[in-house]
Amino acid sequence: MNPSILTAPPSSQHSSPFLNPTPFRFSTTSLTKRRRYRISVVRSSSATPDPLTSPPPSVASDVFGGRRELTGVQPLVDSLPPPLRLAGSALIVVGAIAAGYGIGFRFGKSHNTALGGAVAFGAAGGAAAYALNACVPEVAALSLHNYLAGCDDPGAVKKEDIEEIAKKYGVSKQDETFNAELCDLYCRFVTSVLPPGSEDLKGDEVETIIKFKSSLGIDDPDAAAMHMEIGRRIFRERLETGDRDGDIEQRRSPVQAFQKLVYVSTLVFGEASKFLLPWKRVFKVTDAQVEVAVRDNAQRLYAFKLKSVGRDVDVDQLVSLREAQLSCLLSDELAEDMFKEHTRKLVEENISTALSILKSRTRAVLFSRGATPVAEELNKVLAFNYLLISLKSHPEADRFARGVGPISLIGGEYDGDRKMDDLKLLYRAYVADSLSSGRMEENKLAALNQLKNIFGLGKRETEAIMLDVASKAYRKRLAQSVSGGDLEAADSKAAFLQNLCDELHFDPKKASEIHEEIYRQKLQQCVADGDLNEEDVAILLRLRVMLCIPQHIVEAAHADICGSLFEKVVKDAIASGIDGYDDDVKKSVRKAAHGLRLTREAAMSIASSAVRKIFVNYVKRSRSSGNRIEAAKELKKLIAFNSLVVTELVADIKGESSDAVSEEPIKEEEVQVEDDDDEWDSLETLRKIKPREDLTSKLGRRGGQTEITLKDDLPERDRTDLYKTYLLYCLTGEVTKIPFGAQITTKKDDSEYLLLNQLGGILGLTDKEIVEVHRSLAEQAFRQQAEVILADGQLTKARIEQLNEVQKQVGLPPQYAQKVIKNITTTKMAAAIETAVSQGRLNIKQIRELKEASVDLDSMLSESLRENVFKKTVDEMFSSGTGEFDGEEVYEKIPLDLNINAEKAKGVVQELARTRLSNSLVQAVSLLRQRNRSGVVSSLNDLLACDKAVPSKPLSWEVPEELADLFAIYTKSDPAPEKMSRLQYLLGISDSTAATLREMGDKVLQIGAEEEFVF
Repeated sequence: MNPSILTAPPSSQHSSPFLNPTPFRFSTTSLTKRRRYRISVVRSSSATPDPLTSPPPSVASDVFGGRRELTGVQPLVDSLPPPLRLAGSALIVVGAIAAGYGIGFRFGKSHNTALGGAVAFGAAGGAAAYALNACVPEVAALSLHNYLAGCDDPGAVKKEDIEEIAKKYGVSKQDETFNAELCDLYCRFVTSVLPPGSEDLKGDEVETIIKFKSSLGIDDPDAAAMHMEIGRRIFRERLETGDRDGDIEQRRSPVQAFQKLVYVSTLVFGEASKFLLPWKRVFKVTDAQVEVAVRDNAQRLYAFKLKSVGRDVDVDQLVSLREAQLSCLLSDELAEDMFKEHTRKLVEENISTALSILKSRTRAVLFSRGATPVAEELNKVLAFNYLLISLKSHPEADRFARGVGPISLIGGEYDGDRKMDDLKLLYRAYVADSLSSGRMEENKLAALNQLKNIFGLGKRETEAIMLDVASKAYRKRLAQSVSGGDLEAADSKAAFLQNLCDELHFDPKKASEIHEEIYRQKLQQCVADGDLNEEDVAILLRLRVMLCIPQHIVEAAHADICGSLFEKVVKDAIASGIDGYDDDVKKSVRKAAHGLRLTREAAMSIASSAVRKIFVNYVKRSRSSGNRIEAAKELKKLIAFNSLVVTELVADIKGESSDAVSEEPIKEEEVQVEDDDDEWDSLETLRKIKPREDLTSKLGRRGGQTEITLKDDLPERDRTDLYKTYLLYCLTGEVTKIPFGAQITTKKDDSEYLLLNQLGGILGLTDKEIVEVHRSLAEQAFRQQAEVILADGQLTKARIEQLNEVQKQVGLPPQYAQKVIKNITTTKMAAAIETAVSQGRLNIKQIRELKEASVDLDSMLSESLRENVFKKTVDEMFSSGTGEFDGEEVYEKIPLDLNINAEKAKGVVQELARTRLSNSLVQAVSLLRQRNRSGVVSSLNDLLACDKAVPSKPLSWEVPEELADLFAIYTKSDPAPEKMSRLQYLLGISDSTAATLREMGDKVLQIGAEEEFVF
């Protein structure tokens, strides 16, 4: 089967590739018993009635064709009943035999001739009788055909009528001719019942076909064969209209007809259709394609049933839908999706209507009336949704159609970001309608929640819409309460406002924000002329009391609104510069500071913010200067700006004289500096920044304000660096270049130090920080010269006098000079001591002498160097040859002097003792062989010293005689008895051997020496 022939183009409704694209072949062995039937197809073109409003349609009488006339002997057969027909047949045969016998006898004059004539005429009569009875099935079939053709309603045919016809002619239903007519009639009926082309099933086809099949009494195999024949006819029709260039609808029609045949046949035969209808074998279709055909037609039929479901659906309709779903063989999942889709489309109709109303030209009018038409449409949606929710919880919900429940727009026309804005508009309109009465009812809140779920809106989106609409409603109610005097007449304003929020279900915090916004708007109106008079203050106070606005909100509003106006005035004043700060500017500043009713703190805060930005700009220019002189000049401009502009600005804000403002900080500075005169009297630069009468009279007693500083804008290090830059400028003066590469340094008078004092105030430096800058600069100069004088670290009397002279020159206090000198000498000494330790020239005795001289060795020597000194001291003790080991000295005193860990030192001693113990024995034997008696004794003493540190077990040696020689030599050195006893134990010499060795004395040594020589 050509796939282009059997596969229909994609359809807009329930399209599915049903037929297998493999070539179709007719099989002669597809059925166990094959009959050929006459099939005449007559379609009914009557209009499609509604099965819900009209009775099942009757098939027209021309379905089975016109009446057929009897020919030949058929009328005679039709008129004779079966008994009479059989008797007549017998009479014909008997009469023929008798006639033949008589004729034969007459002409032949013999008995044989008579018998021959009887046989001949009997055969002819038998043939005539046979012919008469043989046409009985055809007559019965014609009678059956004419009976059905004459019926106005073939669906009303009864089984008894068919059996009566068969009985009338004495034929069986299994007779081939009669059964063929039955099959032909059934095939015509089924063909006429199935909707032609792309028409959908109406739902009564299966019942009509089953009833007619039962009336005919046709067997299921024969009926199934007719369904297969109809399928072959559709296939042939598809081949005839299978032109690729033909009409798409024309090529799709046979495919849809075949799908409807498969679906109806499956319902007619039920489970038996699996083996009675071999679609897969005959038409080469798969089980999946059969399932698709059943599913698609079931969906179409169920969709037809769903058209009767409206917004007033009831229990009976849902039960009927469930029964229809089961009879259509539609799965619960598909039925649920189709029911939800149907309810969603019903809701979408209301939504579309509401949107068309909302977006019409009269939208403004609708909103002014509360958007009632839109709300009515949405109320229909909510009522339908509530009905479905209540039906879902019905006690008999299991009998209802699947999919009953809350409505959702997901998957529909309004499921998308583009449509979400329209849904928000509808939700906003419903909220506005709910608040149109000036209060929010509880049932409206529940309805809004349902509408949110139906529309699929998020919590934040709905809350934002609710807040916006409720804010407008609250403002309206609040305006009515204020204009009507209800709010002002209320005993408790807070209770009145809270009740207003409760009626509108409005958040009191949002209401407070609205109150603040109203107050700010009123304040902006009052200060539009740049001033707040008494009347404005009274109005604002009344509004604040009515709206219950807290004090801190009022202050913040004044600081924001009035502060912005005042900030503009301050910026204009600052922008006027040093030369432009005249009386007009001063007057505008004073008017703004006092007319806007700002507190002094708020006004100073605003001015401080603007001024500090200018200060920072001066600092940036100073840092970006090419040299120290240019940087100091920028700082000098900063000082002048502060003295001539900022000081005047602060005075105008406070309403005071600028002289009072400038004199007060000077007096404070005098007191603070005088407190430190005794300690810092030698710092000449610090004395110069004190204001003196001659200098202040020279400068006109103009100081600078110190309330606005850069303390919080710059880190301490940056501020001290700026101060140090100007201090160096005061010390070194200004350098002027002249021709021929020469330069002249111009010293500055002491007036620069007064400017330095003002710079310290601008930078926000404390007296302690200023003193520290002066001291560090003097200390730096003293250290540079002291390091040259003390290059070798030796401090002599002449050098001390030289250092004192330098200290007086730079003006550094004596105690700081001594600290610098000590630091330099200590550093030099530390280097020398470290070198001595590294070279091994420093022992524990010298270290103790240094500590007695108050030398801090812990800071000069690292811990590793001190541990090396300890290890070297212990090693010298183990190699001294005395045999002595003082545990207290080694484990306690020496670690304490060197400030090292005692436990760690003990471990070092034990490890070193174990190593030296074995080495001392080897060294003693080696010296024995060299005949060095004193060396032997020293090595044995070292062995005993190591044994005292770490007691050892008896030692072993390859030549025991050498151990005896060692013991003998040691006995001649007059050792202490305890040393002799311990050495005897360590060398493993028995008491008898030891006594013998003492008696023999030098003789043993001489013999041993001779033996060694011989060897």
